[in-house]
Amino acid sequence: IDKPAGLAVQGGTSTPHHLDAMLDALKFGHHERPRLVHRLDRETSGVLLLAKKRSALVALHEQIREGQLDKRYFAAVKGVWPHKRQHIKAPLHKFTTPEGERRVRVQADGQPSHTIFNKVGVFGPYTLLEAELKTGRTHQIRVHLAHAGFPILGDDKYGDFALNKALSRANASPRLARMFLHAHRVQLTHPQSGEIVTFNAPLPAECAEFLNAFQPQSPDSDAPAAL
Repeated sequence: IDKPAGLAVQGGTSTPHHLDAMLDALKFGHHERPRLVHRLDRETSGVLLLAKKRSALVALHEQIREGQLDKRYFAAVKGVWPHKRQHIKAPLHKFTTPEGERRVRVQADGQPSHTIFNKVGVFGPYTLLEAELKTGRTHQIRVHLAHAGFPILGDDKYGDFALNKALSRANASPRLARMFLHAHRVQLTHPQSGEIVTFNAPLPAECAEFLNAFQPQSPDSDAPAAL
């Protein structure tokens, strides 16, 4: 499915409205409710995989463990990214703030984490990147980019809060009132047929409109079709 930004994947005490509660409506004639293969953050949009039966879920989880699932994200960041392609391998540690909020930080004894960033284009003072996940840690892309000094636009945990506030104002031009992180492609081996299949989600209109407000300085062939 193409999950919209703002919809939580799973619920909690303060999250009564979430995707997991809607899965009965996504049976499409199958006798079982679909199962979540992985998760996306509430404010991240894009491709989210569901398995119609347990055998497919097990097979897809195996592909994830073996690093065979190719997941790609678009992220717009503050600043001009200097490299065409860059690997970031920074270990990540999960912790809880005194207020009870789940956070992640780069820490030497954290879990090994690897993201590859491909430069798609520069739009004014911002850069559009494609992120390739080589590991799947919580908030991995967000923390790796913030650690590198290029926070994702609209990120309310690890971003530039003053910039986020300015961009989200009703009279801002261009305006961006969400986190600019979008899961645009997933490629996998079909659990039943063995074929390589690819699922794509177009860049949401609000993200494309934001970028289109700028004259691209260095567009790349991987730029989203919506641009």
